[in-house]
Amino acid sequence: MARFAIGDIQGCYYSLMDLLAEINFQPAQDQLWLVGDIINRGNGSLEVLRWAYKHKDQIKLVLGNHELHAIAVAHGVRPPHRFDTLADIFAADDGGELLHWLRQQPLMVLEDDYAMVHAGLYPQWTLSKAKRLAEEVEAVLCSADYGTFLFAMYGNTPAKWNDALVGMDRLRAIVNAFTRMRLCDAEGEMEFTFKGEVADMPADYYPWFQIPERRSAGMQTILFGHWSALGLHQGDGVVALDTGCLWGRQLTAYNMDDKSIRQVGLDARDRPAAGGSD
Repeated sequence: MARFAIGDIQGCYYSLMDLLAEINFQPAQDQLWLVGDIINRGNGSLEVLRWAYKHKDQIKLVLGNHELHAIAVAHGVRPPHRFDTLADIFAADDGGELLHWLRQQPLMVLEDDYAMVHAGLYPQWTLSKAKRLAEEVEAVLCSADYGTFLFAMYGNTPAKWNDALVGMDRLRAIVNAFTRMRLCDAEGEMEFTFKGEVADMPADYYPWFQIPERRSAGMQTILFGHWSALGLHQGDGVVALDTGCLWGRQLTAYNMDDKSIRQVGLDARDRPAAGGSD
């Protein structure tokens, strides 16, 4: 069995098919780890989601901000963004089934040698603590009261974790760390607006994985995406895999066993009609 981790697909269905051919993915024996944001902004969101659902026994998927956005829009919690490419999912006969399955997916996967999250892992959390906190949100998303959570999910506060947090503030902080965080300061204050390159970071902030004395350092390698301007990054105990396929760059697969990289460029059929942001 070969294991591959793939960066943010964002509805680029044909690029995904090109990459699967490039790595010679064999569904009967291989496994894919998908770092979230598999849908939205490319032209094939429905096709990517259908493919993932069809191969659900061969994939591990974590929720990204675009998956949570799709679930919220589908339930009337948020209006669609003008650059969204989710309408086909909402209109499809199997759209409800696909979104129900999506809502059951975790925020974090943790196995013997790897952990996977969409955006980041809060530096003051150990891996075991992060997994427990992820499970708190997952339980709410799978409950009958998930709609209440969706309404309260949005916002930038609290921007710093505190074990005493309760209720929706606690859940929002957990979700923001896993699905939106790129930068923190040394005290753990998260910054949610910056999307640029490391050289342009605001003063006194670090990439979350370079925070001094990060408590998950030296443990499992952490796979993540979300930060297209960072691009491919192997080091600091992490592998960053969002290489900006949607923006005309590459879709990346990382072989989790031999640590090799394979990439394909954006298939023209996936090219979005307009701009947007990740």
